[in-house]
Amino acid sequence: MRLSRFFLPVLRETPKEAEIVSHQLMLRAGMIRQSSAGIYSWLPLGFRVLKKIEQIVREEQDRAGAIELLMPTLQQADLWRESGRYDAYGPEMLRFKDRHEREMLYGPTNEELITQIFRDSIKSYRDLPRNLYHIQWKFRDEVRPRFGVMRGREFLMKDAYSFDLTAEAARHSYNKMFVAYLRTFARMGLKSIPMAAETGPIGGDLSHEFIILAETGESQVYCHADLVETRAPPADVDFDGDLAPLIGQWTGRYAATDEKHDQARFEAEVPADKRVSARGIEVGHIFFFGSKYSEPMGCRVQGPDGSMIAVQMGSYGVGVSRLAGAIIEASHDASGLVWPVPVAPYEVGLINLKAADKDTDKACADIYAKLERAGVSVLYDDTDERAGAKFATMDLIGLPFQLIVGPKGLKSGEIEVKERKSGERMNLAPDAAVKRLVELVSARRVLA
Repeated sequence: MRLSRFFLPVLRETPKEAEIVSHQLMLRAGMIRQSSAGIYSWLPLGFRVLKKIEQIVREEQDRAGAIELLMPTLQQADLWRESGRYDAYGPEMLRFKDRHEREMLYGPTNEELITQIFRDSIKSYRDLPRNLYHIQWKFRDEVRPRFGVMRGREFLMKDAYSFDLTAEAARHSYNKMFVAYLRTFARMGLKSIPMAAETGPIGGDLSHEFIILAETGESQVYCHADLVETRAPPADVDFDGDLAPLIGQWTGRYAATDEKHDQARFEAEVPADKRVSARGIEVGHIFFFGSKYSEPMGCRVQGPDGSMIAVQMGSYGVGVSRLAGAIIEASHDASGLVWPVPVAPYEVGLINLKAADKDTDKACADIYAKLERAGVSVLYDDTDERAGAKFATMDLIGLPFQLIVGPKGLKSGEIEVKERKSGERMNLAPDAAVKRLVELVSARRVLA
């Protein structure tokens, strides 16, 4: 994409309303614009990041055996009355009536709707287990929306729902999502730590939050230092096998959010030199709640002996739009964003230092075409801005690599390659630079 044809309204000054780094940089880098309190438009650069995140989430859900569908944003109030949650959920739920005076709501989550779909479609234990998921916009009317997409009212979420015949089988489904989440966040360049969590309005007796450590995190967290160094499961993990030993590597050491923290236990179980106390950001949450929804809503299947059995359920959420902010909180510097390759809006920023110069234009066009043919996504700055402004913009938007082409370098047969994260620079012949970039980008597309 040529920058002269792109829509990238960057800001040189930090907006006063932005309190945390991710909100500041998303506004400055032209990723989002506020529509109303807690509601944002995703501009082209931000939208590309959002789609990259969404695709990684989708691939890991599919790998774990979940099946994608799509449910509506609006739901009937009567469905929530069946589960008993309509009045209990609180003012965060946006309620309204349609033109026929039917009570409706903008879904904050989908346990009721998916239970109805499953109840009306599946009648036999032979059709279990199943895990159904979708990626859809949600709305929760936060009292005080803040921190940009980190705590907005409208947000994009992946929510999955498992259905099993027995509690034992349901816990295996839970473990599948546990492993899938570890892989999902690792692929985005994040180190996530699962921590025992409260179940809140979702309900149930088993729940884990997936936390990434960041100075600007919303809550205080405590864990064993070894968890920070534990690697995510490999791509060839057997989801149909016994996952308990793998789960035990993560749950066998102390890890808790503030609301679950036990200082005495923390000090007793974790050596002083291994105690981590830090701020954390929740990026995913999984729940096992048994028959909390299936029992009151009559979601039953015929068991092997002919009896009708309420299915065992779990739900599993990932904040897709929230992850864009979380990645920035974990990966930025004083100059701007620093995107990991798998979620970068473009992988290479090509900078023409003298647009309209015949030689630099020709060299850039050739490089641009070769990178595109090699499958590398490129944002080509072909504008007539000053060199300093071009460098500042490229650093601000944080593309993983920069390729700098100018008259002086071309005369000596070289162009400059810069890695955004490390600041490392290399001067190479144009074809060698293209070859090297293709190698670097390909090697870093998969982080787990």
